[in-house]
Amino acid sequence: MNNLEDLKQALLTLNSEDAFRPRFNNDHWRMLAPYLTRQEVRAGEMLIKQGDRDRTMFLLERGSLHVFVSGGPPGASRIAILRAGSVVGEPGLFHDGPRMANVEAMMPCVVWALLGQRLEEMVQRIPLVAYEFVRAAGTVMSARMRANMSRHVPLP
Repeated sequence: MNNLEDLKQALLTLNSEDAFRPRFNNDHWRMLAPYLTRQEVRAGEMLIKQGDRDRTMFLLERGSLHVFVSGGPPGASRIAILRAGSVVGEPGLFHDGPRMANVEAMMPCVVWALLGQRLEEMVQRIPLVAYEFVRAAGTVMSARMRANMSRHVPLP
């Protein structure tokens, strides 16, 4: 079984407007663990490529990720730098379309991936945990959209 203690700690200590805050108790985390896959990402490795189609969301346990878009006006490519405890790729849970941005590891990272297919299995087997996971992911996405709109960042 996956040990999510370091991930839980990172999620709880991240202090940002777009923090992922599922209302989980320890039992919920234990039920979620088998649906997540731990991955180590090397510095400079692309975790998400703009334009690719996949439905994976990542939870960042350790490291930093650079989120940026390809093309567009000079200087407008950087979207964010994400620290441990952040999530990325959450729109993929809600939309089958192409990825809107690139995500690159700035240093060695540890992420936990939830594939769209695994989310669908979770919905069938543990719907309350799946609901809370999706609710928290939707809250992150909403906070990021509000922040982008207030900075007048066009949505890709």
